[in-house]
Formats: sequence, C-alpha cells, structure tokens
Amino acid sequence: MEPAAPETAPAQPRLTKREGRAPRDMALSLLVLIVPIVLLLAFYRVVLSGDEPLTVDPASSIELASKEFTVLTPTGLGDDWRVTAATFKRAGGGATLRIGYVDPQDEPVQLVESTVPADTLVPDEVGREGKRTGAFRTDDHTWMIYSGRPGETALILTENNRTVLIVGKSSESNLEKLAASLK
Repeated sequence: MEPAAPETAPAQPRLTKREGRAPRDMALSLLVLIVPIVLLLAFYRVVLSGDEPLTVDPASSIELASKEFTVLTPTGLGDDWRVTAATFKRAGGGATLRIGYVDPQDEPVQLVESTVPADTLVPDEVGREGKRTGAFRTDDHTWMIYSGRPGETALILTENNRTVLIVGKSSESNLEKLAASLK
C-alpha cells in the first residue's frame, strides 16, 4: 500500500484585473447614486421653493379672537413678511391670539394679543429676567421695549383689557415696523 499523498489546500482563485474592483469603479458607482440626489435636491429648492417657510391664512383665528376683544391687525406689511402660524385659545383666565411671522431677514417674530392679565402674560412670554429698556411711539400707541430671553427683544402694549406683545430675535427696527403696522 502506498502512503497517502498529503492533501493540499485548493489554490485560491485569483481575480483578474477585470474581475476586481478598482477605485475608478467605486467612484462611478457613487456618482450614479449622487447625481440623482443632487438633481432632486435642486428641484426641491429651486422649483418647489423648499427653503421657504409654509404660510397660513390667519383670518379664522383673528375672527375668533375679535369676538373676545378688539384685535390689532397689521396693515401695509410687504410680501416679505410671511405668516407661518395662527392660533386662538381660551385659557389661563383669558383669551389669547398668537400669530407667528417670518420677517424679511427670515427671523421668527411672534405677535401675541391677550386678555390674560399682563402680570401673568408678560413674564411667561418675555421671561422672568426681562427688563424694560426703552419706549417706541407710533401714531396710535406707546410701546414698552423689553430685553427678554437671550437674543430676544419684546415690544409690549398694555391697555385696559388687553395686552399686546411682539417678541422675536429679529432686529428692533423690524419689530417696530410690525408694531407701527398694527391698526
């Protein structure tokens, strides 16, 4: 009997250069994936105006609020002021209308009109650390200017049964423009 020949491991098949993956092939594969994504993103941003905030019509909220108190509504603001939210709620011992805007510099601004007592409403909206820093006069009203939460400024108008606040990180001149437009 002949001794058994030692078993040898089968040779690993070698890939030819054509069968292997070259960096160029991987780059082309990624390019095939990236090009449609870039085209879809461009379509979304340019054609569909994907970066623009969604806008709403505040008319129904203003109508509900006007049954509770006299509502100041902006007149004469340009199309570069966009309404992004509008709500009306009865809570906290009063009724509150909130209208959210995006100003011409794309900063958020909130208009709050409420019958909630100013002693409660102002600290809730401006922050407990808010301090009066000045005044702003329009043809119809005198607004108090407050520094509020970090980076925020507030214009506050208090009347007999209503408090109106304009709060935002926007420039003070934009807040004043909104205040001046309220009639």
